[in-house]
Amino acid sequence: MDLILNLVVSCCAIVVVIFGWRIFNFLWLRPKKLEKILRQQGFDGNSYRLLFGDLKDTAEIRKEAKSKPINLCDDILPRAAPVIHNTFKKYGKDSFVWLGPKPLVYITDPDDIKEVLNKFYQFQKPRGGNPLTKLLATGLLDAEGDRWVKHRKIINPAFHLEKLKNMLPAIYLSFSEIMSKWEEMVLTKGRCELDVWPYLETFTSDVISRTAFGSSYEEGRRIFQLQKEQAELVLQASQTIYISGMRFLPTTRNKRMKEINKEVKAALRGIISKRLKGMEAGECSHDDLLGILLDSNSKEIKQHGSKDFGMTIDEVIEECKLFYFAGQETTSNLLVWTMILLSQHPHWQESAREEVLLAFGNNKPDLDGLNHLKVVNMILLEVLRLYPPGVTLGRTIYEEIKLGQKSLPAGVLIQLPIIILHHDQEIWGDDAKEFNPERFSEGVLKVTKGKVVYFPFSWGPRICVGQNFAMLEAKMALAMILQRFSFVLSPSYTHAPHPILTLQPQYGAHLVLQKLAC
Repeated sequence: MDLILNLVVSCCAIVVVIFGWRIFNFLWLRPKKLEKILRQQGFDGNSYRLLFGDLKDTAEIRKEAKSKPINLCDDILPRAAPVIHNTFKKYGKDSFVWLGPKPLVYITDPDDIKEVLNKFYQFQKPRGGNPLTKLLATGLLDAEGDRWVKHRKIINPAFHLEKLKNMLPAIYLSFSEIMSKWEEMVLTKGRCELDVWPYLETFTSDVISRTAFGSSYEEGRRIFQLQKEQAELVLQASQTIYISGMRFLPTTRNKRMKEINKEVKAALRGIISKRLKGMEAGECSHDDLLGILLDSNSKEIKQHGSKDFGMTIDEVIEECKLFYFAGQETTSNLLVWTMILLSQHPHWQESAREEVLLAFGNNKPDLDGLNHLKVVNMILLEVLRLYPPGVTLGRTIYEEIKLGQKSLPAGVLIQLPIIILHHDQEIWGDDAKEFNPERFSEGVLKVTKGKVVYFPFSWGPRICVGQNFAMLEAKMALAMILQRFSFVLSPSYTHAPHPILTLQPQYGAHLVLQKLAC
């Protein structure tokens, strides 16, 4: 009996020692080893601090940046990218910060960025963290390696220019509803002050609902409302240290995130099942995103004679969830910052209006005309430079890899600071922080000299599949606004660029609209 007891005690002791050693290695030995390697490679940053690293400091920096607005002429980087700005100021561009026990290294050299974005098998999206954050959307955004290749191939047909042309009526209809509301507001006085931000969010969510689900548009609107709430909860979850198993705790946030996910998946499954039954009955495929996606998926399976070459229903559901988040956020952000900047620069607003009226008069904008709006295109490119929807891109390496002249160890997180590069005077000149669409008069390739220093939609093989859709949607909306209204900043406008999941105006976008004479 004593022998058995001694064996049990010995086994328990061994387990405790092994487990304790692993924790000690994860929380201290490995981070200190990574720090030594990074410093040898020429990177600089704070010394590692047990468990939290720089998380407490970065939380304070973000809180301080968010606490007060800035002037219109101020540099937006200390507010829009406060942690990177402070780190670069203290340690230079070859620097790192600690996200708990993991170092995050900033990569700013254009050649290194090109390599990171081209080699998507080696440089993958960060994993780990709170698994509940995946409830917002995974799909193409989260897929890696061969799975990404398969998904991208199936999804690509939905974003061909020919298909996008068929979606223009849905975009026009969605924004016509917003225009009618604005016209009604300014009807009595000829001018009106309002916060345009929520209207632009409504517009882009309606566009996604209509273009993704067509006749199931009303069901789509409910899904969007749920996804918006989920995004806010995901942001909260991503800003805390995750300890394994925490997702199972019955906290209010955990329970709500799971409830939303369940409701969204059930709604999408119902819409998709209805479509699939229609396809089996020989109904014509729809020209909305879901219809094109299901048709492309079906063809891929038939071509190879195996379901392994297609997407499962659950994977289609995740792609639909991603349509909502990525499609809505990107375009609404682009439009709101465009209106804010054109309010500050009336001569560019007037130049764009002249171009739009010359192309369309007061008629409905068409695809060919939208694609030939040079001034409008220059303006949108410049807005994306100054206020990119995502301020950074993150990657992880899972094995030691050489990048340029440096060797990075496995387990290091990599971040490409998009907004920092977009504002860099060494790249863009002395007016880098100023609004000057003229810099794009000869295209992106000319102004960047072919270097990867401008990538608001990412770059390389994994460039955003919805880029053309977002730009077309933005051009249509901006053209319709310019046909009907002139606009200036309201005295109540507060300038506060604020990164949540995307770069947003923290206190809205209060403008004064004035109806143009017919």
